[in-house]
Amino acid sequence: MKSGIMRIRGRAGVVCVLAAVVGVGACGGGDLDRRDVLEALQTRPEATDFIETSRYTDVMDFLETVVPLDDRMHLITFGYTTEGRSLPMVVVGAPDESPDAVRATGKLRVYLQGGIHSGEVPGKESLQMLLREIAQGRHDALLEEMVLLVAPIYNADGAERVTLDNRPLQHGPIGGMGQRPNAMGLDLNRDHMKLDAPESRALTRMLTAYDPHVGVDLHTTNGTHHGYHLTYSPPLHPDTPESIDALLRDRWLPETTEGMLQRTGWHTYYYGNVFPPGPDEEPGWATFDARPRFGTNYLGLRNRIGILSEAYSYLTLRDRIEATRIFVEEILGFAQRNADAIEEAVDAADALPIVGQEVGIRSEIERSADPVDILMGAVDTVHHPYTGEPMHLRREETRTVPMYEWGSFAAVHTVVAPDAYYLPPELANVVERLRAHGVVVEDVEGANFVGGEAFGVTSATSAERPFQGRVERTFGGVWRPETVAMPEGTVRVPVAQPLGRLVVHLLEPEAEDGFANWGLLDDWIAVGQDYPVVRGP
Repeated sequence: MKSGIMRIRGRAGVVCVLAAVVGVGACGGGDLDRRDVLEALQTRPEATDFIETSRYTDVMDFLETVVPLDDRMHLITFGYTTEGRSLPMVVVGAPDESPDAVRATGKLRVYLQGGIHSGEVPGKESLQMLLREIAQGRHDALLEEMVLLVAPIYNADGAERVTLDNRPLQHGPIGGMGQRPNAMGLDLNRDHMKLDAPESRALTRMLTAYDPHVGVDLHTTNGTHHGYHLTYSPPLHPDTPESIDALLRDRWLPETTEGMLQRTGWHTYYYGNVFPPGPDEEPGWATFDARPRFGTNYLGLRNRIGILSEAYSYLTLRDRIEATRIFVEEILGFAQRNADAIEEAVDAADALPIVGQEVGIRSEIERSADPVDILMGAVDTVHHPYTGEPMHLRREETRTVPMYEWGSFAAVHTVVAPDAYYLPPELANVVERLRAHGVVVEDVEGANFVGGEAFGVTSATSAERPFQGRVERTFGGVWRPETVAMPEGTVRVPVAQPLGRLVVHLLEPEAEDGFANWGLLDDWIAVGQDYPVVRGP
């Protein structure tokens, strides 16, 4: 069977191309039964006995084949990559693809994303399989409660940079896989705050337009030889609204864990790696980073639900895809059964007052009060058949090891959110990035005085080396009452808006992941001078 299908935009073309594959129908005769078309449709891994992963054209061909076969599906382009590749997204369960039509359904909106790191392929493959199953009528109940926004290949440029030696030690695909960064050399899962990449800006435009309640980001982990087929994470930033954090940690993720165990016998748990916290301490199980540069954390600061999935790197490619596929099904099953509770959690987050409240702009990881049982595993070393390089393959051997868990974060530096921030006209680039996030920005009429607060910069340090194309900066100082003259062209950024929590994190000078940290205000910040952004009424 062919591993690829010609790119077709209409059902008649699909039928004509696949007629020879399934051996029925004819281009000039009766229409080929859609069930036969869907039965013949395969992802590239399926067509190559899981030796290869889908390239960009494979994904586009798959989507342009399956979408015309189901009138509930609509294929759109939600942006473009650095190299000009269109970013596809399938809108499923709305009368048409427009944001207005999607919102007007009144259904829960769920965004499913694969391929942000192109060497981590299970999300890309499992989302194609999900769309095929939907077209086959296998998930009709889901669409009664939700609209799905499915983007299988977010880092499309990275997916085309296939080599056999990307992601060393991972068990395949032995036919090669794409690279972690995009064509600019940027890790898109570190770009959600600074928005340097066109893919990141496309994503925030989509999030603003469609406003999904839930975002699921599908990855593959590596590192520790643990015993889990898949690990996961909710948003980790301590400013994540409590209604979202509680729903995920108390119900959604535990029920998904149990569902996967019952279906497959496979264990899942919160994302982590074993690390030695210090020379005199026992090893612990530690999660990743709380900063909102990471996508699921960023969603939390937008008052939305983020779920990270990390399939285990040392499973076979077939099992990694299967673990991811079943995880997505379990996540969506909970969403179907609890759509009202999910919307209530999001609405509660939006209703929280921000102005006058403490916001934690810097955080530190916390240790669990007691040890927890972590399932550890083992691997065999095998060799890549074409390069001879070692790969690790999960061994059917697990053991339980009690250890402390470092899985949550606490704020260590807080500020009280003001009514608004004022930006002078020379910060047009910063204003543009705020708008790119979907933040509401108001023009101020004429020159005027603002009675508020100014931040005197008393210290500034720079990272030793660039990271993600920028030199990160850390500033110290003190806010003081001040009446500031604001020139013509000043803009006001109100904090009492849906993205108010995000606004504080972007504009505070001491925020660990804000615009100042990323060097976007370096031309206007110096020790002994005032920060150019002013707090005010």
